Amino acid sequence: MMMQKILVSGAGGFVGARVMHLWRGQAELTIFPRGFLASATEEEVIRFAAQVQPDVILHLAALSDTGYCQQHPEESRRANVELPCWMAKAARAAGAKLVAFSSDQVYAGVTQDGPLAETLPLSPANVYGQHKLEAEHRALELLPDAVLLRVPWMYDFPGNDLPIRGNLPLNLLRAAQDGTPVQFSRNDWRGVSFVREIIENLRSALALPGGVYNFGSGNDANMAETAKQFAEQMGITVKFEPADWHRNLLMDGSKAAAQGIRFRSTLDGFAECLKYDHA
Repeated sequence: MMMQKILVSGAGGFVGARVMHLWRGQAELTIFPRGFLASATEEEVIRFAAQVQPDVILHLAALSDTGYCQQHPEESRRANVELPCWMAKAARAAGAKLVAFSSDQVYAGVTQDGPLAETLPLSPANVYGQHKLEAEHRALELLPDAVLLRVPWMYDFPGNDLPIRGNLPLNLLRAAQDGTPVQFSRNDWRGVSFVREIIENLRSALALPGGVYNFGSGNDANMAETAKQFAEQMGITVKFEPADWHRNLLMDGSKAAAQGIRFRSTLDGFAECLKYDHA
């Protein structure tokens, strides 16, 4: 059986490097040249994809620091709106499927409680979320069969010489080591996902019908409870201070589940992560 040819953007990043590591031998993986997307034009992106002739363009690159995007909106627009649109145009020209990451930050500013469905009218409260939502709309206008995956905050432990970044368990480990107190709110609701479960389900997502999908773990606990249970599962002592900010980024995963893609809960996902060999 012929392997799919997948052109991966963001192959050196937190998620992309793990896709390259975990899918080795399962697909024919091609990457954009190192540093190419930082300065490439729309025409250069389309031309490169045409040379590769992929079955799928998997767009994982983003400028995802919400604070930085808030301070540098033009950089955010290029990375988080224009580049996904160029990928959609490149996929259309090459006859490829586009699968791209969006973010749970499109729900920033939502005031209703409970898990949030993809059909909810949105007006994101931060620049990053605004740009991600705009990219979804524009990509689907260009390429109706594109798949946009709204992913949550993700985590992993160091290992296999893969890039790592700050995430919930590592932040808690650092706080335990330093004795630094951390703040979490009981009015903060979101799912948090083991990045390797995201990548496992991503294989099935390549065949999804076009549209927007919530793509990550649900969570019955607020973030104050979640952080404490993560610390307990790791057997560490962390100084927790109460906070009182209100936020709901909790995603309803029913649409993806109807297509056979299901995620463990946030706490069950972390229990699975702790069993994983990260060496």
